[in-house]
Amino acid sequence: MALVELGRFDRQEAHIVQGRLESEEIMSFVFDAGTSIADGSYFLIPVRVMVDDDDYVAALKILEDPA
Repeated sequence: MALVELGRFDRQEAHIVQGRLESEEIMSFVFDAGTSIADGSYFLIPVRVMVDDDDYVAALKILEDPA
């Protein structure tokens, strides 16, 4: 299993993306969600959503689907 970056989102959107992927049985991970809380830039730093490289294409299709 090799993780690849699916995209960068604000914190709330990253967790919504993760939930959408998990509803389609694609495991994902949210990285950097706790970065820079102490210095006040909590909402400014994008959060990475990572998926297994074998699931990357399927995950992209899910994100492109407006449903």
